[in-house]
Formats: sequence, structure tokens, C-alpha cells
Amino acid sequence: MGIDFDDQSVDTSGVSDRRGMGGPIAVGGGGLGIVGLLVFVLISVLGGGNGVDTTQLVPQDGPVQGEGAGTGDLEQRCNTEGAIQQYDDCFLVKVYNEINEVWTDEFARAGETYEQPGLTFFTQAVQTGCGTASSQVGPFYCPPDRSIFIDIGFLDQLQQEFGAEGRYAQAYIMAHEAGHHLQTLFGTEQKVRASQQARPNAANELSVAMELQADCYAGVWSRLADDRGNVSVGEAELDQAIGAAEAVGDDRIQQKTQGRVDPESWTHGSAEQRRLWFLTGRRSGDVNRCNTFA
Repeated sequence: MGIDFDDQSVDTSGVSDRRGMGGPIAVGGGGLGIVGLLVFVLISVLGGGNGVDTTQLVPQDGPVQGEGAGTGDLEQRCNTEGAIQQYDDCFLVKVYNEINEVWTDEFARAGETYEQPGLTFFTQAVQTGCGTASSQVGPFYCPPDRSIFIDIGFLDQLQQEFGAEGRYAQAYIMAHEAGHHLQTLFGTEQKVRASQQARPNAANELSVAMELQADCYAGVWSRLADDRGNVSVGEAELDQAIGAAEAVGDDRIQQKTQGRVDPESWTHGSAEQRRLWFLTGRRSGDVNRCNTFA
């Protein structure tokens, strides 16, 4: 079946394109390296809602992306025939559009107003309200900026290294980060941070619950978008999203990076937990079913 959008127009009004605005970053001549990369993925990828201070993981004397260039060229290119299927950035912007449309409608149905997150593309490194982040962070959400940040080049590497392949895997990643935005709008993020400070021994457990809830919200969006015809997908595409959720489970990453699994150090949940909560959202289509803190 493939991925079928309700229309092919792309709106870049919420997008900041900061790509190519800084030179290459070097750490000891070879970047962070695969070990540093995978460890950072373990604690941060698909989890920018954690508000992790990333400054110590970025070369302090390296260039940082400045305020973004205009998106006129991006909008023009993404609105040409076949661009959504051809270009990763155009596809991601289109998914971002559909995420905003679905949540805007869902909030309105509940008598509320949805505040859309921003979307920023960057390369190498970027300055955010959460600190300076390198591309090794992977896709992340920064609560102070209320914005999603993505280095598409790293997204490709994430798919290659961890098996999160396919277009709908990319859609899942975007929807997960938008899930962290929902947590900010609902006040969940602020309450969890306060609880982590008050109960530091429970910090990891609360972080796992946050991440699994964002997975569940991604599943809810997938169901609502499908039911409303915004983004219709087949079983193969659904399998791509499930595969992506499983690929970034803490147990999978720990086994790959250190050859053993340490559940006490988990911050995002196991492959099975991430699969379960995405499917809970997908099957129910109801954010009220996403109480991962219970």
C-alpha cells in the first residue's frame, strides 16, 4: 500500500533550516567515534524531552549553527512533483504538517487550542534552549524552545546502525518527538522534572515512563492520522514503525554497545516495552490510554 498523504502540499512556515551554516566539527581529528556515538544514543536518542544538558558532549571550540536561513528554497523544492517521496527533508516536513493537523483537530475537539512545535534542521551542532547539541544527539525535542531538532544525516546513520529503516520509521521518530511536545503542553514534563529532583533514585524510572508515553502518543497519532485519511499506511509501514521503536530499546542498544544488558540503567525502556506502548496508542487512538506512570 505504501504511505498515502491526503494531499501533496508542504507547509514550511514552522520550519527553521539551519543546515550548512557551520564548518566541520573535529574531536581529536575523528569526531566522537562510534563508542561515544552509541553511548550518547543510549541516553538521548528519541528522548530530547529529558532536558539533558548536552554541552559536555560537544566540542566547546567547534562551530555551532546560528539562526536559521530562510525556508523559501525548501518550500519551493518540497512542493515540486514527487519531492515528498524523493527527499528525506520534504518527507519529514510533510509528516510534521500532518502531525500538527491531527493534534490541532484533536485539541479543538476537546475545546482546547494546540500550540504547534517548531521544527529545526541542522548539521554538526546547534544552539538550543537546552544547551549546545551535536548531531550525535540524534533527533530530539527541547522543551524551552518547544521545538524538534533533527540532523537528517544522523537520522540516516541511526537507520543503518540500528535497523530503524523505512519511511514510516522516520514518521514514527517525528511523531515520538512531537509526543514530548504534548507532554510539555499537558504539563507532564514539568511534573516529571520536579519528581526527578525530589526523588533522584527514581529518575531513571520516571525517564522510562516519559519515553514510553511519547511512544504511545506516536501510536495514537498514527491511528488518528490513518482513520482521518491524513496519512494512510499499510501493514508493511506499520512494521517499520514498530521496528524503529524496538531498535532503540535500551536492551538492544546496550547489547550492541557493551555486550550485556543492565535494566537498572535504562532511561528509555526495552524493545518490548517500546513496541507495546506504541501499539497501545495505535490500537486505542486515545491519549488517555497512555498513562505509563500508573
